[in-house]
Amino acid sequence: MKILIFGSGGIGGYFGARLAAAGEQVVFVARGAFAYALKHDGLKVFSARGDLHLKPVTLHENAETTGPVDAVLICTKMWSLPAAAEAIRPLLTPETAVVPLQNGVELVALLSDSVGANNLLGGVAYISAHIEAPGVIRHNTQHARIVFGELDGRRSPRAEALHRALERAGIEAVLTTDVTRALWEKFSTLAPLAGACSYLRKDVGGVRDSAGGRELLQALASECVAVGRARGVALPEGWDAQVHARFDELGGAVKPSMLLDLERGNPLELEWLSGAVLRLGDAAGVETPASRKVYDALRPFAEGRNATRARS
Repeated sequence: MKILIFGSGGIGGYFGARLAAAGEQVVFVARGAFAYALKHDGLKVFSARGDLHLKPVTLHENAETTGPVDAVLICTKMWSLPAAAEAIRPLLTPETAVVPLQNGVELVALLSDSVGANNLLGGVAYISAHIEAPGVIRHNTQHARIVFGELDGRRSPRAEALHRALERAGIEAVLTTDVTRALWEKFSTLAPLAGACSYLRKDVGGVRDSAGGRELLQALASECVAVGRARGVALPEGWDAQVHARFDELGGAVKPSMLLDLERGNPLELEWLSGAVLRLGDAAGVETPASRKVYDALRPFAEGRNATRARS
């Protein structure tokens, strides 16, 4: 398959490198120092699942020069989605599968007008990976999993082809018939973690051990689950308890990406995490006071340190 990786950070870099090493025709879109490193040194991945050095790398600094593709994995941050949609639109055929792997449950609504509902699939990535240096990806755990599927639940030829490609690359891949549920299962774990850790400026262990931290985490999770169910999402029976148990299973030193962005002064995905809980909860008539507390506290930092200084 010809697969475009749009957003060659930790997630896109890891999955793209595995796919290319397995023989798929992978095209990366990158610019700046990362693009320079890919051109000259290739893409290096350090991982508990096996290191690899991909060289040469098929690289384009502008997506429109790649030509038509069979699939697109969008791995940018949420605030870059409009630009990503605009860039990939000329590359799409009626059968191109577009799989956004961002954190959030509003992706389809955000992309359907610009990309086209017929091209969109839903997707969730379970992986901890980051850029260690330009052209270098550090994969932090054994987990590297993608859950994806057609929005209507059918097993289409394009979805099955992508599933086979991911499996050939050694990536754990699940082709689901209920991708909306999959999105909410991750969201109801990630949004509370990102919110509580960023609110308290602590890693997962610090939140669990701090006064009121565990209670905040569980309140945020319960609100997410309540909002999802109010919107008709078929979350499993007892899902609240399963989410709470997951919080205890995580390593104490884990930091959600929103906390890392906060520490670095980068823009935050607040609007698509805690903000989404507020918007969707309000529309469904579900009260979300814990999410409101977190959102209000973090909103001044949402645009990043430079934007905050410019307003002061």
